[in-house]
Amino acid sequence: MNEQKSRFQDIINILGPRIVDSNIPCNSIITLAEIEAEFECSRTVAREVQRSLEGFGLVRAQRRIGMIVQNKQSWNVFDPAIIRWRLNGPQRDSQLESLTALRLAIEPHAVAAAARFASKEQREEILHLGKKVYELGAIDSGPKFMRYDIMFHSRILQYCGNEMFAALSPVVESVLLWRTQLGLMPPRPEPRALEDHKQIAIEIYRGNPVAAYEAMVDLVGEVQEAFASSEPFRLRGISSTTHQTFEQMEENNAFDATAYPIPLEHKQS
Repeated sequence: MNEQKSRFQDIINILGPRIVDSNIPCNSIITLAEIEAEFECSRTVAREVQRSLEGFGLVRAQRRIGMIVQNKQSWNVFDPAIIRWRLNGPQRDSQLESLTALRLAIEPHAVAAAARFASKEQREEILHLGKKVYELGAIDSGPKFMRYDIMFHSRILQYCGNEMFAALSPVVESVLLWRTQLGLMPPRPEPRALEDHKQIAIEIYRGNPVAAYEAMVDLVGEVQEAFASSEPFRLRGISSTTHQTFEQMEENNAFDATAYPIPLEHKQS
């Protein structure tokens, strides 16, 4: 059974990218017999492949004809597998642009909602994760940093009180993960991005939705600038009018929970 499942997944990971990269054009016909012949698999495995491709919205099965390849409008574009295939192919730039635009539309509202509605325990967790992102990012953008960064963004979506935002958590995880795996992250995160993570964590903890919103807009804006820049690893400066310096952050012990008490209206959350 495990071998059959592995074979099925191998075939999906070949046919899926072929379709999303237009190597199998829209309106092409794929038959079960063709899958069996090319991949030397059983009819049972071929049918599983068909069901999976249908689930992705990549094909539509028509009796006595086969699977008809669908255009992009029919795809389940939020599925992490489709996102991964598109990021690995010629659509990478347009997919990154779409994902970043989605983040800009969703994440600022999510942090503002988390600042309003997250419980005390949830705020403390976000604060802790923000601190870890800041500390690890000062060293490098390695796997440990990435793990905490993904948790930080995921928890915000999960704790914002909007189930539709929470459902997009795997999408945001995908873009964060694949930005690193595609070599689009600098060896060390931008100081501006680390500052924004710190501000987001603190403002959610303090229950300040406006400041949290503004910090997330700036954070995703930094990502947009990085993608658009001809020097994607170039350090972009931090505005002295809106952010503390790193030395001031250390002096003020910015992540000391006692320095940022939760407003009274949240203490019973």
